[in-house]
Amino acid sequence: MAKLKLGPIADDKPVKITLELPANLHRDLVAYAAILGREGGQVATDPLRLIVPMLERFVASDRGFAKARRDVLRAVGD
Repeated sequence: MAKLKLGPIADDKPVKITLELPANLHRDLVAYAAILGREGGQVATDPLRLIVPMLERFVASDRGFAKARRDVLRAVGD
């Protein structure tokens, strides 16, 4: 394998996706945004802005995913 000065270039460009949410999930996001705004002394945020931090927290806290990801990265690095 060649020894390059640059490592992998992170693809940090945001990716736009469109999805449909079940109505009950959307209602829950609206309620969550309202509660979050009230507890923070602010106006309720757009419920769609909750999706990214919720997904990030979910993925970060999934131990099974973290272990599987480490195993895959370790196998690729070998």
